[in-house]
Amino acid sequence: MSWLGVAATSPRIVQAVKAAIAVAIAWSIAPLLPGVADDYPYYAPLGALVSMYPTLMSSVRNALQTLGGLTVGILLAGAVIVLSEPNVLTISLAVGVGAAISATGWFGASREYIPVTALFVLIVGGPNADGYSIGYLVQMTLGIAIGLAVNLLFFPPLAFEAVGQQLIRFRRALADQLSEVADALADSWPPERDGWAFRSQELVAVGRAVRVAVSHADDSRKGNPRARVHQRDLRSDYDELSALEDVTFHVRDLTEVLAAAVWGQPVQLELHPELRPALGRTLHAAAAVLRDWDTDDDEQAAFAEAGAALTDLMTELDERRNSAPVMSLGVAATVAMDVTRILTALRPHILPEADEGDQADAAPDPTPTR
Repeated sequence: MSWLGVAATSPRIVQAVKAAIAVAIAWSIAPLLPGVADDYPYYAPLGALVSMYPTLMSSVRNALQTLGGLTVGILLAGAVIVLSEPNVLTISLAVGVGAAISATGWFGASREYIPVTALFVLIVGGPNADGYSIGYLVQMTLGIAIGLAVNLLFFPPLAFEAVGQQLIRFRRALADQLSEVADALADSWPPERDGWAFRSQELVAVGRAVRVAVSHADDSRKGNPRARVHQRDLRSDYDELSALEDVTFHVRDLTEVLAAAVWGQPVQLELHPELRPALGRTLHAAAAVLRDWDTDDDEQAAFAEAGAALTDLMTELDERRNSAPVMSLGVAATVAMDVTRILTALRPHILPEADEGDQADAAPDPTPTR
């Protein structure tokens, strides 16, 4: 597909075109309304715009919040007119009360309409406040209804594709981190490259972006007729995301432990040098599990290799138990425990049919035997 074709079908461009169509329809129909609403046709296009959100449910939610905010603002202005008269004090009081109500967050992104509407009714409406209020509310309602209809009938947004892409990005980021840490173990000691030691927050940020994408996709399917044709198991996506978040915790932990063994910060730790090759192989194998996630048989083979590498590391730890200082084995044992927990988190997604005996073989207990 050409660049022009990709741009023309991007969600933002489609949404912009839909907004333009909704505004055009609202502006065409607004003058046809009877009564005082005919005097305020410019509020209909505004209503169409405020109802244009990335998903149907967010559009409906914002539409209801907008109408609620307008109603509250009109009621505040009406209270001023009925109980007193518009002046500097009463107008300021109405706006202040409206701002206080909007600060509660009950009306979401449309909360600012409360004080603004009260101000408009009292100042712009003036002596014709009742007619202005009716026209304002009716035209905004018309525009919102048109915007919702356009959003529903013309390619209602469905954000499924981004979920798969973000999950792949998350797995790759974790795999790259494990591989880079493994490469550092094979490098000169201390390693010259230290970027891997300061990437924890980046991994957290990637995970946060994935959760936003999955939540957005979940919201986009609600009330969306396209979701019946283009289906996706978002429950499975949530489960995968949860597993990757667990993996992130353990990747960050082993990264911090190994960084402390290299530079002695934030605590002084020691890593037995002869354990570095086995640790590197284990981390590379765990990274391969994440990279081969969607490759059917390859992911199971990668998982088996990771289990074998972890077993070899456990065996070497056990063999050195009596000949090496306990502190020099502690770092390797901690990393082994983290890799075990990583494989445990990934196992249900890679070997869902495996029995408990296979699980014991794939992810052995990292505690050295006594």
